[in-house]
Amino acid sequence: MESPSVIYRRRMIRRYTAEPVAPQTIGALLDAATRAPSPHNRQPWRFAVVSGAMRQVLARVMGDQLRADLSRDGVAAELIAADVEHSYQRITGAPISILACLSMRDMDRYPDDRRNEAEHWMAVQATSAATQNILLRATEFGLGACWMCAPLFCQRAVVQALKLPDDWEPQALITVGYPADSGRNRPRIPWQGVTLFIPDRSSD
Repeated sequence: MESPSVIYRRRMIRRYTAEPVAPQTIGALLDAATRAPSPHNRQPWRFAVVSGAMRQVLARVMGDQLRADLSRDGVAAELIAADVEHSYQRITGAPISILACLSMRDMDRYPDDRRNEAEHWMAVQATSAATQNILLRATEFGLGACWMCAPLFCQRAVVQALKLPDDWEPQALITVGYPADSGRNRPRIPWQGVTLFIPDRSSD
């Protein structure tokens, strides 16, 4: 894999053709995910591949939570309906989705909340790194993919709908398929605008 080329070609793709994604290709995406770094090499990531009718089940469950949240926010009914429909189409329009979760089962435990919270964040970081590997590998294969954070807003509902193990914590839904368009090249802040060089003060 030519990493710089893949990194710069990657786009969030939200529209897909009906062409199925081969099982061996899905396996290659997940194998790439498991090559990510992780704290203590505990590999806290977990994955659920969602296809077929379960796409509709997942989309409805997530849409129900979105509708409830927006209703509490006082959003107009017609805007809620449009937002829920948009979410439904994004999820069901992809041949498959990969639900990236984390599990704290094998992570370290401490007697204080501060370090336990840090340990959880470490698992989040590892799962995010695994998710990025999926996006880059998908680009290499000529696939499109989109990272959706929406499962964070309805974790228990997603776990129950997909009958996942209780220790799985949904983090992201990655829709995957062959792209129906090239996506948008969104502007990026130059690295110089987000970086500090810390001077050497050892001689002060």
